[in-house]
Amino acid sequence: MVAPATDACCDISSGDDCCGTASGTEENLTRVEALYKGTDTSDLASSITDVAFGCGNPTAIAALQPGQVVLDLGSGGGIDCFLAAKMVGDTGRVYGVDMTPEMIALARKNAGKVGATNVEFRLGEIEHLPVGDAAVDVIISNCVINLSPDKDQVFREAFRVLKPGGRLQVSDIVWTKPVPDEIKQDMDEWAGCIAGAMLESEYLGAIERAGFERISSDPSEYEGREGIASAAVVAYKPE
Repeated sequence: MVAPATDACCDISSGDDCCGTASGTEENLTRVEALYKGTDTSDLASSITDVAFGCGNPTAIAALQPGQVVLDLGSGGGIDCFLAAKMVGDTGRVYGVDMTPEMIALARKNAGKVGATNVEFRLGEIEHLPVGDAAVDVIISNCVINLSPDKDQVFREAFRVLKPGGRLQVSDIVWTKPVPDEIKQDMDEWAGCIAGAMLESEYLGAIERAGFERISSDPSEYEGREGIASAAVVAYKPE
C-alpha cells in the first residue's frame, strides 16, 4: 500500500496530482507532452493524459520487445501500460496493478477507448502483487514506489515475479542529499512524492538487498528543486 496521504491526491475527481504540480486538462497535457517527448501519445484520450502524473518515461528506457510480458507497478489511468502495449504487440501482454478501485475502473475504460486488447488491470498493492512467480519479463513503474512505506517489500515482490534475467526499469523520485525534517513532517510533500522519497543510495541499496544485480541510476533535476531528482533506474534479476 502507499502512504495514507495519497488517497486524496489520487482521487480522479479531485483534479490534483500525485507526483508533480500540474492540474487541469490543458496544463497537464503540456506536461505529458514534455515528459513523453519523442513518444507518440497522440492517440491517447484525455481521460488517460489527465491522470498521468509521473516523473519520467519508463517505457522509453525499457527497450521493450514484441512478445514480452510487462508489469506496471501503480498503473493509474494506464498511460504507461498503453504505451508498453504498442511495443510488445499482439504476442505480448501488459499487466497494470493499482491499489485504487477508481483508477482500475478508469484504466479498464481507457483500454476500451484505445482498443488495447493485450492489457489487463488488476486491483492490488505493489507490496503484495497479484501476479505469479517468475511470470514477467520487464517491470516498469512511474513515480509510485517512493510512495510506499515498505520499499524493501516492493522490490522483493518485483524480484519474485520477474523471470530469471528479467529487468526492473523505473522512473522515480529520489533525494540526492538527506531529507530535511520539516519536509518529512509535511503531508503535502508526502502527497507530492517528495517526503516519502529515499536517498538515491538507499533506494539502490534496497534494490540490491532484494537480489538484483547490474543496478544503475541516471538522475536528472526534478522541478528545479535542490536535492530532488527524477531517477531512471535499471536493475536485473540474475539468470
